[in-house]
Amino acid sequence: MKRVASLLTLLVLELCACAPATQVLVGAQRPPISPADVRIYSEAPPRFQEIALLTASSHSFLGTGGQKSIDTVIGQLKQRAAALGANGVILEGFTDRESGSLGAGGGSDSYSRRSSVGVGLGGSLGVFKKTGQGRAIYVSPDPAPAR
Repeated sequence: MKRVASLLTLLVLELCACAPATQVLVGAQRPPISPADVRIYSEAPPRFQEIALLTASSHSFLGTGGQKSIDTVIGQLKQRAAALGANGVILEGFTDRESGSLGAGGGSDSYSRRSSVGVGLGGSLGVFKKTGQGRAIYVSPDPAPAR
């Protein structure tokens, strides 16, 4: 029984961990910067250089995770972009899917000469995966206006 509990605990910990971000370089990599300096864009700025296509994921139980999962995915995208020297990420969308479930059940029965009784109980917990896609970009600083 202890072995089953240990395996179940390891499975839950594995499912809770966020999947690593992935990247596909499509432009020139730059020196790394701080993730705090990476700006998130919902639309492409007027001028930029594309550096990479990024994907990041987060797992949650019972539901799709809401804003907390989105924040986790955006944080991963910013970290990956910063490591590539990108100072921006154009968000391209989020997807949700159920990636698994955990279930358990138990039961008991009792017999006598005149009757029998059986009782059962079960439950299931869904595991959801939120994935975000974006493009890591470099936006040149605006030049100072001429005087």
